[in-house]
Amino acid sequence: MAGRAPGLAQVESAVGDQRSISAAGLSGHGCTVDVPAGPVSRPTSLVQEPRAIVITPAESTAGSPASLGIASARSALIGWRNAVFAAFFVAGLGLASWMSRLPTVRDDLGLDTIQVGILIFGLSAGSVIGLLIAAALLARLGARRAMLVSVSLSASGLVLMGTGVSLVPSAPFVFAALAVFGIGIGSLDVMMNVEGAAAERAIGRTLMPLMHACFSLGTVVGALGGAAASAWRVTVFWHLLAVAALVLGTILVAVRFIPPAIDNAEKADAPTRAWRDRLRAGLVVWRDRKLLLIGVIVLGMTFAEGSANDWLALASVDGHGFSNTDGAIVFGVFVAAMTVGRVIGGPVLDRFGRVPVLRACAAIGIVGLVLFILAPSTPIVFVATVLWGLGASLGFPVGMSAAADDAENAAARVSAVAIIGYFAFLVGPPVLGLLGEAWGILNALYLILILMVLAGLAAPAARPVSRRTQ
Repeated sequence: MAGRAPGLAQVESAVGDQRSISAAGLSGHGCTVDVPAGPVSRPTSLVQEPRAIVITPAESTAGSPASLGIASARSALIGWRNAVFAAFFVAGLGLASWMSRLPTVRDDLGLDTIQVGILIFGLSAGSVIGLLIAAALLARLGARRAMLVSVSLSASGLVLMGTGVSLVPSAPFVFAALAVFGIGIGSLDVMMNVEGAAAERAIGRTLMPLMHACFSLGTVVGALGGAAASAWRVTVFWHLLAVAALVLGTILVAVRFIPPAIDNAEKADAPTRAWRDRLRAGLVVWRDRKLLLIGVIVLGMTFAEGSANDWLALASVDGHGFSNTDGAIVFGVFVAAMTVGRVIGGPVLDRFGRVPVLRACAAIGIVGLVLFILAPSTPIVFVATVLWGLGASLGFPVGMSAAADDAENAAARVSAVAIIGYFAFLVGPPVLGLLGEAWGILNALYLILILMVLAGLAAPAARPVSRRTQ
């Protein structure tokens, strides 16, 4: 998750090729626009299939053929980029729409804290399954159809969740629906990162932070929508049905701008051909002490982010006496702070460097968590939530970049760190549920505090490798 960024356990390094955008309609003029490879903030999960953005003869009938070809190619690249932005946005929207209604779901189904944790585990387990099948879906179907399949699963899961809460109340039914939703979200997470890295390389600009900011923006809109639905007493079914329709409609339009693969045989064979090499490299990197420390950074920060997604609204209701609507608003404040942190994170990292920024994020997050747990008043809760969101915003992206510093083993290193991060998403909900039932949900949040302290202490492991040693 996008944020959550949700999902690079399958992420592998893409070939560092140039993207050649061939103007097929201008072949008589020999017009080919070569877009040089640009910086890639995160390696991709598959060796990228070759893409061709074709300019038709009709587009070259007026003006300079070369200039028209360049303009059309640029337009196609922008469309590709925007399609990936849209995928990140709808992933965040769907996830936050569910999370923001969690207090209402708990009340409607009559669940205790442990049962809520088990319910959320269905989403986590489904997401892991989605991560595992994403590469096969991409290889078999191509990006366009694979993303449609993933989003269709997510939309179906949302509708089924609403059905299991409002129409035929059943916790096991909602658990299964969450698993379906998780499979869609988990697989989409890999696919949109694959497409994002490919588009970034083709355009030649660093775009991944903005793509993940789109995910966070989607969570903001989803949280606000959830708060509004709660305030207007819209049932969970009708709320999630509307969100599912919006998500599916958006992706149906967006995928039209994703360029298709032009060599299906090579695309389908790539995952099989590289499997043994990926497996061997994936096992070796786990002996790297520095990489494991980077994993500690990602574990602490991801746990802080994922726990807020799962429990913040409920902790505001049960721990601080907020209404369900106000709990959804608190969650919206958190994801808004995450969005701001990711938008400004790039320039801040460029100016101050990874280690100081990670230490500052850990410190800010720790202060926010302590204030949230002990908050004596409503304004302090909101201030604490902002600090919590800012503190957790950059841990996952910076950890991924640090893991990829060793270009030779970047794929295996990124995959290993991502697995550690997803361990937090998988284990966090039930663990906090058990602790919350025994000692209260606010006291359970001290576990996040401990992990963020460890993440701050491990920050030096993210220091960039000097060029002389690469």
